[in-house]
Amino acid sequence: MIRILTASLIALGSLLAPAPSQAADKLSVLLEWFVNPDHAPMVIAKEQGLFATANLDVELIPPSDPSVVPRLVSTGQADIGIHYQPNLFLDHDAGLPLVRFGTLVETPLNTVTVLADGPIKSLKDLKGKKIGFSVTGFEDVMLKTMLASEALADSDFELINVNFSLSPSLIAGQVDATVGGFRNFELTQMKLEGHPGRAFFPEEHGVPAYDELIYVTRKDLAADSRLPRFLSAVEQASIFMTNHPQEAWAMFVKAYPNLDDELNKTAFFDTLPRFAKRPAALDRARYVRFGAFMKEMGLIKAAPAPEDVAVELR
Repeated sequence: MIRILTASLIALGSLLAPAPSQAADKLSVLLEWFVNPDHAPMVIAKEQGLFATANLDVELIPPSDPSVVPRLVSTGQADIGIHYQPNLFLDHDAGLPLVRFGTLVETPLNTVTVLADGPIKSLKDLKGKKIGFSVTGFEDVMLKTMLASEALADSDFELINVNFSLSPSLIAGQVDATVGGFRNFELTQMKLEGHPGRAFFPEEHGVPAYDELIYVTRKDLAADSRLPRFLSAVEQASIFMTNHPQEAWAMFVKAYPNLDDELNKTAFFDTLPRFAKRPAALDRARYVRFGAFMKEMGLIKAAPAPEDVAVELR
């Protein structure tokens, strides 16, 4: 009888004992730059435990060299990369096996920027002026398209390489305008330094609207079950940020106290309406239009079908 009772107690104890927890699936995300408010949905998803609830252990990794992010993701050295939609078309044209599987920032952020109290009141006023740039490629074409919408030819302005010193070169009068500054950062930075800027937006001057920041992965990972769980957590975080912006900001700076300043706070709230609320949703027509634009401008040899560069996870 004692043996039976002992065995019963042992069996009951085994039923009541906590089951060993299953290790979360690791997922590496290579950012396109150092952590900043553009990455807020991922930071909030991590801080709220949404990734953990999805059984994901997500690592956000700032790159030592932003230019190598697409190649590192395409070769499997990271699972996910934060990328730019225009650059995805360039990478596909170059043969990299990357696909977009989600959207982070669903509107352009790029601008042509001038001093608000300067002589440039419209794009037409840039005739005969100097324009600073940092990166060649898409931004060159974007600028030329915008100026062409105001009947300015390539010979009507001079491009000056300012080596990523966009706002300082504009404030110092080295150039009359810049191309490549983000509307959610540079404008605030200039204002805080006492030199407010005025921005002209590409989507209002002949450039098709595009997604500024997207999630990409290599093609052979596109069916991985971790990806839809990742996007579901990010979507929940984006909606939470929309409904509770102040609380979300507090979470963000708790995770990254070094970003608790006026520039990053303003950028955080300026970017809120631009985050994708349905990050998995794919706007096929937008990708078709933008691919046609890239080909027309001579940036790629052929416009890819949307399914060649993007997937919509179910």
